[in-house]
Amino acid sequence: MRLTTKSRYGLRALFDIAYNCGSTPAQIQDISRRQQISPRYLEQIFQNLKRAGILKSKRGPQGGYCLARKPEEITVLEVLKATEQDVLLADCSGATNKKPKRKAECPFEGNCVTQTVWQEAGTLLDTLFSGMTLQTLCQRGEEMGIKKEQDHRFMYYI
Repeated sequence: MRLTTKSRYGLRALFDIAYNCGSTPAQIQDISRRQQISPRYLEQIFQNLKRAGILKSKRGPQGGYCLARKPEEITVLEVLKATEQDVLLADCSGATNKKPKRKAECPFEGNCVTQTVWQEAGTLLDTLFSGMTLQTLCQRGEEMGIKKEQDHRFMYYI
């Protein structure tokens, strides 16, 4: 499985929001700076995440993006499905009702042992990704010693 930058950057940005901002709206330029992702590209990714009910936005001077639910309720699998068209190891492995439709019919349908391998591996990855949440990533970030950035919008100096 090769994930596109949309899913990798989307997951990094959501981690950033959960880790650094909590329930305070995060501004796109701050996420962009911390994660070194283009703000324009983040806006595109965030549209998919908003449609999926993972993110919400708030307009105005104290606005920005925040998680639509608690970090422990948002799984990595949910993020991948929101940012990727298909989460398949191989195009031929998505024939079931639970999986996305495949791009083309496989000429070896029903006669290919490797198709079962891709389906089993996909099921295992789905299980792994659905067991990981943004909260899991935040805990790992703390264990790794990643420093949290305080929101500078609310720092006042006299």
